[in-house]
This record gives sequence, C-alpha cells and structure tokens, in this order.
Amino acid sequence: MPSVPAARPSEPTIASLRDTSGDAAGDSLARYWTFYRAVADAQLARWLPRRPARVLDVSGGQGRSAGRAAGAGHAVLEVRDAGRPGRAPRDDPARPASGTIPLIGDSGTLSYLTDASVDAVVAENRVLSRHLATEATVAEIARVLRPGGRVLLCVDSLTLGLALLAERNYWAHLSDVPSAEVVLVPWPDGTITRSFSSHQLRELLADAGLDVEWIRPRTVLSPSTVEHVLGESPRALPRLVRTELGAGQTDESLGIHLLASARKAR
Repeated sequence: MPSVPAARPSEPTIASLRDTSGDAAGDSLARYWTFYRAVADAQLARWLPRRPARVLDVSGGQGRSAGRAAGAGHAVLEVRDAGRPGRAPRDDPARPASGTIPLIGDSGTLSYLTDASVDAVVAENRVLSRHLATEATVAEIARVLRPGGRVLLCVDSLTLGLALLAERNYWAHLSDVPSAEVVLVPWPDGTITRSFSSHQLRELLADAGLDVEWIRPRTVLSPSTVEHVLGESPRALPRLVRTELGAGQTDESLGIHLLASARKAR
C-alpha cells in the first residue's frame, strides 16, 4: 500500500487538533480553537438545568465547564485530577474554578459520592476518551445521578481516530477498525485515547441505563472554514457560533469530537 505524503509544516495536522484547553499560542488553528471554546460554552449554557441544581463536573479540572456552571447559579462539585498520563496539568489542582467545591481525586472513580446524589454530570474536555475503561466510568456517572438527572459528555470521534491512524501510517490498526468493539488510538506524545462512533456511544450509554437524548458533532464547521472566515473578519465569531448552534440535526460522523446528552430513567 502506498504511503501517505507527510503534511507540510505550514499545514495543520490531525495531531494539532488534540488540545482544546490551552490558549493556542503559536497554534496554526488558533482561530478555530477560539471558535471551538465559544461553541462549547454556548452548548453548555443551553444544556444546563434552568433551575439551580447540584452539578458534578468530572472534566478533570482542565476545562471551563465547572466555572461556567457555577456562574449560572448551580452548586458545582468539581473533580480535579492531580495529573494525567503524558502531560502535566495546566492548572494547579489546588485552585478550583470560582464558585465551585473542589474534590481532588480520580475523575474516573466516583466511589466517594453516594447514589443519586447529583442532578447533572458534565464530562467535558474528552475526559471519557482518556479513561480507556469508559464503561466503568459511565456506570459510576449513572449511579450518582438522581432519577431524571442528565449527563453531558464529549468524546473523540471515530473520524478523528481513523484520521490520526492514517496520518501515522498505522495501516494494520486501520484494517482492524471495522470489526473492533473498542478503538484505541496512540498519539505522538505516547498517550492513548479511545474513539467512538455514534453507534458505539449510544450503546455505551444505554448499557449504563441512560436514555440518549441526542448525539451530535461538537462542531460541524470545519477548522479550515473557521480559520478562513475569522482570518477575513475576526468580528464574525458570534455569527459563526450562531450558525453552528442552528445547524440542527447533522451527520453524527462529522467532526473530531462527539457531544452527547443522556438522561437517567425515573
């Protein structure tokens, strides 16, 4: 099989699409990540309960969701990982988001919380893709949710996983994907994440006793489109975010990350 030509240095590679928590300094996709974070903030604001609620954020203390939920008037328990494999934490775990209650521990293990103790769970920043035994983490999320409670989660899509495998010439891995129940993807920095198709994500949530409300790509607009539009007109960001939020039902196979909402049966 012929090899895939390497991307030119000036071109963004799939590997450059990994980090959504930094300030994108020097990133060739800096404008896209600004857009991405604005979309994530707007999606969270739409999803959060309308009345004050107890929200558990298991995003690992690396994102902005805990602070946003607290700012919306919710009581937020923020689980902050002391660190994650292959990378130093961006923030000091001793400094939680403003207005949140910090819980220093493993975001994949919630044994320190009682059954049905929270109204909502947020698992942003691809945390469930980094916890390779995702089934166990989702089962714990379902356990701590009260009946009728909801979870919002973001994972790496199978589209991203396949693209990264192809970029790194892992042809043997690619040939195994159609029959694989679990798709693990090695990254250039030595870490491994788990990618999901929409079908796999639905099964994962259903097996934990959660009813899927919807699954959609985090963003439908491509990085190249966003970079071009914001390069021409930086003030177009609000319009781009509105366009993204108004996309409605879209092909779940699009996008580098999948966003899902599910509810625990009453």
